[in-house]
Formats: sequence, structure tokens, C-alpha cells
Amino acid sequence: MRSENGPSGQLGDGNSGKTEPERSLIEKVRRAQIIEAAIEVIAERGFAKASMAQIAARAGVSKGVISYHFAGKNELVERTVEQVYDGLGSFVAARLAGQTGTAAWLRVYIGSIATYMADHRSQLTALGEIFVNFRTEDGGLRYGPASSEPLYAHVESVFREGQQRGELRAFDARVMAITLQGGIDDMFAYWSAHPEHDLMAHAHELTDLFWHATRADSRAAGQAADQAERRVES
Repeated sequence: MRSENGPSGQLGDGNSGKTEPERSLIEKVRRAQIIEAAIEVIAERGFAKASMAQIAARAGVSKGVISYHFAGKNELVERTVEQVYDGLGSFVAARLAGQTGTAAWLRVYIGSIATYMADHRSQLTALGEIFVNFRTEDGGLRYGPASSEPLYAHVESVFREGQQRGELRAFDARVMAITLQGGIDDMFAYWSAHPEHDLMAHAHELTDLFWHATRADSRAAGQAADQAERRVES
């Protein structure tokens, strides 16, 4: 993953003489600092023109320090995507905790993603550059539908649970999950192209669209609730 020694044979990030917990904390902070610099440079200059030298300069470190922490640009980019999604995932999960029912889930899920990205526009721009331009050695896109399978599976499970509770009508949950994520991606793509666009209003409309597209009619939902209550009583 990274070289263990700097050019002089010492730890390459100035950590010699420190205890292991101190080194671990310093290295964690420095890696996060480099990743933040990568986000800013990629967002400003685009993926192709974002060089390791520019990222090092933005982070205020040498290229050697980046090489100590990351094997190369590819690993740095992959860790950057991971850090962005970790932050987004934690933000969304905290707001989904305790939510019950598909309607509430849709509102909080779509709304919290929009809220997070509204405050992290550079991250959104950098991700867009990475997703369009970052390719594997065989020429394929590194990120795309295949890498999104865990996300599709999670959203699909939410829709299936809603169907089992009688809240949602019968439909292909995987198709709906893919379509929902596509709608979220398109929302951000449009907002990126038109900064004056009301992102939160768009998120609200998207929530209503998918709730009306997936919900069961009120009579069917009521019957399902009655059946569930009878099963509990029996």
C-alpha cells in the first residue's frame, strides 16, 4: 500500500521517535489532509490535470510525503472516494436512525444526501470528475453500476420491507432502487450545471415522485395493517 521508509531510511513523514499511537494519529491526520487537498485540486482543475505535485503543494507537503502514505495517484483517488462516502454515509445513517416507514425513509434518505452535498460542493465536483474519468488498467471505468451493487442491494431491501408491510405496491424492487439512485445522480448533475437551481426543492419533489410511484393505495395499506395486527393478536 505504501513505502515504509522515506528517502533517508527514516519514517517518511517525520514520525521517528514518536510512540506507535502518536504515529498512528499523526498519519491519520496527514492522510486526511492530503485527501482534502486532492478533492480541492480535482474539483478545480479536473481529474486529468490534477497532478501529485499540485496536490502536494495544496496540502503543504512534499511529493515524498504523499508517496509515503499512498502508493500512487490511483490509490489516493480510491481512498478519496472512500473518505467522501464514509462522511456521507455517517451523515445519512445518523438521520435515518429511528425512522420507521418507507415514506419517512424516502424523505430522510433523499433529503439528507442533498443536505450533505449542498455543504460539500467540492466533494461532489471531485466525485463527478473521478467517476467520468478514472479507469482501470483494462480501460473500464473504475466506478459505475458494478461498484454500486451494495448500494442498490440496500435500497432494494428497504423497498422489499415496505412491500412486506403492505405500505408499497408490487413492483420490481431492484429496478426501483436503480431508478431512485439514478434520479439522485441526475439531481446532482443538474445542480452542478445550474448552481442557481434549488437543490432542496428538487429533493422534495423527488421524494414525492418516488412515494407516489411506490405506495400502495390507502385501502390496500389499511387491509395489510389489519392483517398484521390480527397476526400479532393470534
